This record gives sequence, structure tokens and C-alpha cells, in this order.
Amino acid sequence: MHVSLNLHRAPGYCVNAGFHEPYNLWKDQEALDAFCFHWNMWARRYKNVSPKKISFDLLNEPSLREDMNDQHSARGAVPGELYRKLALAASEAIRKENSKHLIIADGNNVGNTVIPEITDLDIGQSCRGYNPGIISHYKAPWANKDPDSLPEPKWPGQVGDRYLSRALLEEYYKPWIALAQSGVGVHCGECGCWNKTPHDVFLAWFGDVIDILSENKIGFAVWEFIGDFGVLDSGRTDVAYEDWHGHKLDRKFLEVIRKHS
Repeated sequence: MHVSLNLHRAPGYCVNAGFHEPYNLWKDQEALDAFCFHWNMWARRYKNVSPKKISFDLLNEPSLREDMNDQHSARGAVPGELYRKLALAASEAIRKENSKHLIIADGNNVGNTVIPEITDLDIGQSCRGYNPGIISHYKAPWANKDPDSLPEPKWPGQVGDRYLSRALLEEYYKPWIALAQSGVGVHCGECGCWNKTPHDVFLAWFGDVIDILSENKIGFAVWEFIGDFGVLDSGRTDVAYEDWHGHKLDRKFLEVIRKHS
């Protein structure tokens, strides 16, 4: 078992809305100092644990958002120099305890884009497996202002004004594949699909996602094991579940994962 420690809510930033943050992690030194204090503490606690067993993922899905209290407010990429400042400071705080600690930075713009500004820092980068959102987050209320107005997802197929297919994914992952080929470690830290997407559409899309990742030696972590996105107890209404120690197992989903593991 490998454990990846990650700050989902950090001093001055969280990808989710609804938290009062007195500081801004990207702009205020007080927040950055607290951020580094946290990482130094964890690094010290696990100073003698092998990087094969533990890694340090600095910040979940970084972005800039106009209004931290509004989940649907406009977001954008963090300016590269600000991301580098944070990654450099945190990595130094971690490696002060153990120079061999494995450090990962989530892609910019909520995990979607490569961070060229940190490729010289011996830090891995983590992409996401949620593209396109009309498949992965179909009718998810936190991701859509008007979930009931969305066109029905298809894979492959025409959805709204776009034709969705494997070619779209191949284009999306090109920068990540190039990054991996350059020698920077790349991992897909989250991938999966909420339970309102038709099961056959989900499996067809997800099979293409992890096939592309696996072909390019990019590992992946499924969000999640138990719950709405999960292999167990997903709450889907179009799955013939199997009983597994009292849980409802989505066997077809499990087999797609096993095929690429």
C-alpha cells in the first residue's frame, strides 16, 4: 500500500467553496509560511519512511477563483511564477527532513495543465481523468449551474456542439505524455465518473482514458473506492450489482480497472 498525503484545504486555498480564508495562499507570505510548516511537520513525522510507501502531494487542484465562496465562480490558472514559488518553498521544507522524499504537484488550473515552471525542481506532476466534464460530472450539482439542462452524454458521439471521442482525449493528454517522456514523473491522481452518467457511456469513456494513460506508463488512482464514483456502492440505477461482503460491487467497472493494472 502506498499513501499519498495531500492537502485538500490548505492555509489560504481550497478548490471547494464555502470556507472563510483570512489569507490568500498565492499572495500572502503568512499563508505560505503556514503551508510550509504543515509540510515540514509531515515530512519530519515520516522522515524514515521509504518513498515507495509514501509521497507528498502538495495541494489539491490549484487554481485562482474570483470568489472563494461561490463554487461556480470563474477559475483560472495560477500564474506560473506563483506556483513555482509555492512548490519550491514547500519542497525545501519537506526535503529539509529527508532529501529523498517523493513530492508531487497537482497540475495547474484544477489539475488540468502541465506546470512548465517547476520541471527543474525534481517534483512529479499529477493530472486528472475527468475530461470532458459532460461525461465525468454529468448532472453533478457542484459542477453544473443547471444540471437538468445538460445534453445526454455519449461516447463516442455528438454531445451539444462537440463530437466526443478518443481523439479528444489523446489531444488533451498530449502535454502530459510529453512531460512524462521528458523524464518528469507523471501520475493521474484522480479519475472517475459520477453516478448519473449512463453506465455503458461511462465504461466506454473510462476505458479510453486509462488505456491512453497506461499506454504511456502513467499510473492512475480511481476516485473513489466506495461511494458515488466508486467500484462499491455507487448508487447507480443501471448496474447489475454483485454482493461483496455486504457491499454492492460494480463488476464491469472493476474489470476495466483490472485490465490496465
